[in-house]
Amino acid sequence: MRVIWALSLVSLIGCLPVLAQASGTTFKDCSTCPEMVVVPGGTFVMGAKPIPSINFMPAPDEMPERTVKVRSFALGKYEVTQELWTAVMGENNSDYQDGTTNLPVETVSWNEAQEFVQKLSVLARRPYRLPTEAEWEYAARAGSAALFSFGDNIKELGRYAWFGENSGGHIHPVGLKLPNAFGLHDMHGNVWEWVEDCYQSTYDGAPTDGTAVKEDGHCQRNNRGGAWINSALNLRSDHRHRMGAGSRGIFIGLRVARTIHE
Repeated sequence: MRVIWALSLVSLIGCLPVLAQASGTTFKDCSTCPEMVVVPGGTFVMGAKPIPSINFMPAPDEMPERTVKVRSFALGKYEVTQELWTAVMGENNSDYQDGTTNLPVETVSWNEAQEFVQKLSVLARRPYRLPTEAEWEYAARAGSAALFSFGDNIKELGRYAWFGENSGGHIHPVGLKLPNAFGLHDMHGNVWEWVEDCYQSTYDGAPTDGTAVKEDGHCQRNNRGGAWINSALNLRSDHRHRMGAGSRGIFIGLRVARTIHE
């Protein structure tokens, strides 16, 4: 009976109206649900380019730059916490647990992240998902074309992110660092965040409408944002990292997205 009930709720999700939300506003679909931020739609240049002044050369899979149009959507204000993960999944297998409820969940595979958003969708009666890679980078940049959402000055990174130089060798509760211009916390650092896309070794031919790269069958998956263990340049808005869909790590978590447009 539980299976039938869950499936009936999932079927209802597609029948519910998608409510328009003003850009920059926050909302929660249920008491257990994550706090979401409405990200305005727009066009941005996705990808990286050489910066001779700091002797920086992007990896081949971060190029070429291309213009991408993203529709308005909602993104979690914070990385998914261990408290939220436990409420939805009934267990918490994070490696780092100290009794703090708002630590980001980690040691999560892409496959497990997909199971989480499916169960959250049933709970909230709204279609949650992972963000596409284009949505993630657009949200991380928050209108900036620089290395980070706040600019190119690496000395400022500690105000916005937990990373190798200031983390003390472990993750930290979400939301302690400054948010970016869209009101999103920890887009740089703390834990890597899974995105929907299949990994491709170049942006040549990648979608320009904000949708995910998809392939038939199995593929490696992308995660974004860098983590508490990484050096500064791994936290760039345009930096990419790939792993198998079943891979886990003490530095990998997630952030959820939801479609809000018709």
